[in-house]
Amino acid sequence: MTGVSGTKYHFIGIGGIGTSGLAKILIKNGAIVSGSDMADSTVVENLRQLGAVIAIGHRPENITPDTDQVVISAAVTAANPELARASELGLPIRKYAEMLGALMEGYSGVAIAGTHGKSTTSAWLSYVLAQAGQEPNYIVGADIPQLGGSSGVGNGNCFVAEACEYDRSFLNLHPDAAVLLNIEQDHLDYYRDEDDIIDAFAEFAAGVKDGGVLIANGQDKNTVRVLRRFKSEPHIIQYGLDSHCDISGRNPVLVEGSYEFDIYRTNTLLGRTRIALAGAFNILNALAVTSVCLHAGLDAETILKHLGGFTGIDRRLMFKAKIDGVTVLDDYAHHPTEIRASLKAIREKYAPERIWCVFQPHQYSRTRFLLDDFAESFKLADVTIVPEIYFVRDTAESKRTVNAQMLAERIGQQGCEALFINEFSGILEHLKTHVKDGDLVVTMGAGTIWKVADEYIQWFRDDR
Repeated sequence: MTGVSGTKYHFIGIGGIGTSGLAKILIKNGAIVSGSDMADSTVVENLRQLGAVIAIGHRPENITPDTDQVVISAAVTAANPELARASELGLPIRKYAEMLGALMEGYSGVAIAGTHGKSTTSAWLSYVLAQAGQEPNYIVGADIPQLGGSSGVGNGNCFVAEACEYDRSFLNLHPDAAVLLNIEQDHLDYYRDEDDIIDAFAEFAAGVKDGGVLIANGQDKNTVRVLRRFKSEPHIIQYGLDSHCDISGRNPVLVEGSYEFDIYRTNTLLGRTRIALAGAFNILNALAVTSVCLHAGLDAETILKHLGGFTGIDRRLMFKAKIDGVTVLDDYAHHPTEIRASLKAIREKYAPERIWCVFQPHQYSRTRFLLDDFAESFKLADVTIVPEIYFVRDTAESKRTVNAQMLAERIGQQGCEALFINEFSGILEHLKTHVKDGDLVVTMGAGTIWKVADEYIQWFRDDR
């Protein structure tokens, strides 16, 4: 990379998944990195070991006049004292997404966008590229146990990153290859409606570099609406389960909770694979990974050799424990489509007597806009327990018009058993009393509900 070596960057909120990944890549390219965060962590300590100077707590004096650029995480507000100090000094200030876009310019960038599956697909692609000896650089929105973290720095020219649609952040990215996994209604606290979301994805797709490629789910109706806007550039590769797609998955069979299927390039059989990840939706994610790898020049044999070896990322249908006949999982699903897909995958893989779904809604606005869809999405659960909504980025109007008890009642109106239990401690007591041998408990949501799974397992081990 050019223009990075010797430049001093200060990160406000350096301990985040995205910002820490950027800091690693900058250090690898010879930059001088400092930063601050509200708490110490293994991520912060790892950055220190790489040479970053990091303060705990946000204070004006952490910003020094010799700083060349300041990078802020999405969580940093105008009230932050370091941000105020940087403004006083007239220092250039970049949001995470802006810096990610600038950094990607120095690599062969792959940006993965979609309402669902970004983290899994980005991690899966990074894993296959790494196993194939490509030494990729990557920043993923969740921990990847097989790669030892959520980000990595390699000697290869490929840079894999998630492309987040919230706040149109992904418009800062101009990759060589853009991947469109799917497009649905979400973030309606920011977007006007579904058409507004589709317009944003189309603008992202149009930002692919000259000579680049758009790799897209040819079976997703809204993604196809985006593809119709492009005539000749960028080049389009469609993947899906239908034979009309350039890369297709055919003859899927469920074997002991996992899917086997054939992968075709046009009408040429590349081979058969069995993926370790549960859920039919992961067939499509596997095809997206395959499409990128083929475009990057990997041969089919190498791709198929490593595709089935990927075992997933943190908080995605994550197996936590099986104790006294009770299986405990944790999952990040926080959108109705994700909930339905996760519950179906759980049924297929574990075939439990009963599924206890402990779902923490994420954002009042998302719950309000998608309330009916949420209510319908728990039909494959036997019992759904709902605590109060996780508060983030919400408006007073959203908090006035919806709450978790309303969601539990709507779920009940669908003929499904649902309980509103506000406190995590109350949920734990209910699980301790009512869950039986053969049942499965899954904590679900993008907030802090994973703590219930951890405490429930701890109770089994210590007290039961």
